[in-house]
Amino acid sequence: MKIVIINYGAGNIQSIKFAIKRLGYEAVLTDNEEEIRNADKVIFPGVGEASSAMEKLKHTGLDKVIPTLKQPVLGICLGMQLMCKYCEEGNTNGLNIFDVDVIKFDGSEKVPQIGWNQIENLKSDLFKGIKEKEYMYLVHSFYVTLNEETIATTNYGIKYASALKEKNFYGVQFHPEKSSKAGAQILQNFLEL
Repeated sequence: MKIVIINYGAGNIQSIKFAIKRLGYEAVLTDNEEEIRNADKVIFPGVGEASSAMEKLKHTGLDKVIPTLKQPVLGICLGMQLMCKYCEEGNTNGLNIFDVDVIKFDGSEKVPQIGWNQIENLKSDLFKGIKEKEYMYLVHSFYVTLNEETIATTNYGIKYASALKEKNFYGVQFHPEKSSKAGAQILQNFLEL
């Protein structure tokens, strides 16, 4: 199986590569369109600020490539947010794969949310073998509102979408690569989709 991690300079890709390796697979880091298109599975990670990350995608032309992919694609954290229609952070238009906006926590919660929180209302093979209210590791100041594409929710003062699915595209707000056994199970499930 050919696994590609999209490398566009948006941080944290090595920890995902190591997590994939622990599952017994090798992943390639690349921004090459042909390699990405020919992969069996694509992981679109991201840690950082939305507008500068989107600029990097535009610079490489990946903003046009990613929405047209046909194989399973997993967006993680900022990767998921960039797959949405619009992000308040940096007033950024996203890839419009998920028809929903990303907005900032209103301040009644401690921002950013850093640490472990539960995921629930799980609806997808991505969560095979994961129990309701399993803990995942999160770091974010912006969130996706509940919508028709929501396949998991988290409560942080408000209930928000912590995972999304639209056709072959999946997104998770949490970091499966940092979420212990349950996170590893989610990555394994993605690779088996």
